[in-house]
Amino acid sequence: MERTFHMLLYRAFHAQRGALRPCLAEVGLGAGQPKLLGYLLRNGGCSQRQLADYFEIDPAAVCRMLDSLQRGGFVTRQAQGRNKRRDRVEITPEGEKAYGAWQTRCREMEEQMLAGFTAEERRQFADYLSRAYHNLKAGREEQT
Repeated sequence: MERTFHMLLYRAFHAQRGALRPCLAEVGLGAGQPKLLGYLLRNGGCSQRQLADYFEIDPAAVCRMLDSLQRGGFVTRQAQGRNKRRDRVEITPEGEKAYGAWQTRCREMEEQMLAGFTAEERRQFADYLSRAYHNLKAGREEQT
């Protein structure tokens, strides 16, 4: 197996997605949608723009995800003018239920992924991933 960091991260990411993908279908969610529900659950209602900014993704992609979540009954939108990016988005009880099921599956996957890791190794691993993310983000900001 290749031992470069970018390939190890790539392989781990794809293995994680493969482990979690069946759960998405079970709870009726699409790729990327659970993180939106989690944000709404933790922070309350907000605008589409806030979600796009927080997750650093294209507002149009957020709009498509929210359209699907709304059709599924997981979120509601309240118009705040003509611009959809200003609509107030809120999670519904059905969205809370779906997110709870998703979180349960994520915890199960994390336990599988980190089997044999000590509590200290888990803490260090989380710290390393967080630092790597911040390093990459700072590098991108310097380039702009």
